Amino acid sequence: MIKPLHGITVIDLSRALAGPYCTALLADMGARIIKVESVNGGDTARQWPPFQDGHSLYFDSVNRNKVSVCLDFYSAEGRDILSTLIAGADVLVENFKPGTLDKMGFTASRLEELNPELVVGSVTGFGNTGPLKDDAGLDQVIQGMSGLMSVTGPGPGTGPGEAYRVGIPIVDITSGMVCAFGIVSALLGVLNGERVRRVSTSLLETALNLSAFQGQTALSLGKAPTPQGNNHPVIAPYGMFATATDSINIAVGSDKQWRAFCGLLGVPAAVEDPRFVTGADRSANRDQLTELIETALAEKPADHWVPLVSQAGIPCGPIYNYTQALATEQVSALGLVQRNQRRDGSDLPLLRGPLSLDGEASEILSPPPLLGEHTAQVLVELGMTHDDVTRLERDGRVLCGPAKIGVQR
Repeated sequence: MIKPLHGITVIDLSRALAGPYCTALLADMGARIIKVESVNGGDTARQWPPFQDGHSLYFDSVNRNKVSVCLDFYSAEGRDILSTLIAGADVLVENFKPGTLDKMGFTASRLEELNPELVVGSVTGFGNTGPLKDDAGLDQVIQGMSGLMSVTGPGPGTGPGEAYRVGIPIVDITSGMVCAFGIVSALLGVLNGERVRRVSTSLLETALNLSAFQGQTALSLGKAPTPQGNNHPVIAPYGMFATATDSINIAVGSDKQWRAFCGLLGVPAAVEDPRFVTGADRSANRDQLTELIETALAEKPADHWVPLVSQAGIPCGPIYNYTQALATEQVSALGLVQRNQRRDGSDLPLLRGPLSLDGEASEILSPPPLLGEHTAQVLVELGMTHDDVTRLERDGRVLCGPAKIGVQR
């Protein structure tokens, strides 16, 4: 695959999910990611379940294509090594609480002194200003505070206590995406004479931007949107519908599709029904519309309806769990699952990144690193001798994993 970020070096001080997801995307595009971890256990995600043979699958899911260097951040030797790494890098990524880098000795002025061309990418919980700027922010907390949970749940009539978190850490993931976009924008800006030193986003800013038209409704009309269960909040029919077997998702987005859909269901008269003539009518009479549709769908199983509706140009699909989804022919055709081996020889299937360039999909060139796996290799690249590395490890200033000096990724 083309690697448009080849030659870009990123020092990754981030942990958990938002920052590592950001750097995984940059790694997919060819950047060299040097994941610098603490000798006190490394990235906290390494201790988070689920586990496979002692390996955290949480960690493995977002740390492909990286190397791991393990340092004592608060020792003079550790700070010197980190300073040298930063001096030779293009980007630094961190998702600490505001002020943590300063406490480590890497203030904005120090970073500027070390590397005037450095782009610093940061993800915080609540942003760089305001009364909450120093508070810790986690995905579910921000889901609740941003309004996201208020529109996620079983639907009208269930009460405010029935709000749900989105089933995946959506705010962490999308914040990582936003940060990666900002970093690439900053790198591109240099070519246009637009020098950017710091790129920052926060979980709160990203989560609120996910609100789209529902947030705009609150802004413009002063009306708080409510959970709609598995129905689209404004378009109908658009949601989950029961068939004779399993439920399926159907999205009818235009009057043309509505007419075609009525024909497929064998209810052509519904096109002229005054309750369903326009999109606004269908949305206003959603309950009656759902009853009409599910009565017709109950005549046949899901595997009858999905291809029939899809072939008519109407978006439609089954509802899978992740095991089923990953086993589909479409996922296989896209090569989304790639087989890897960890450095200890254990098998590790991984999802590749979501981008393709000129028709070539992103690829996994190396599995998630073991803690400190590349410490020795990277320190030798910085000019240290084997004896230097051995002394530093003996003194507890670095941790070297199983990789041998001189062994490349």
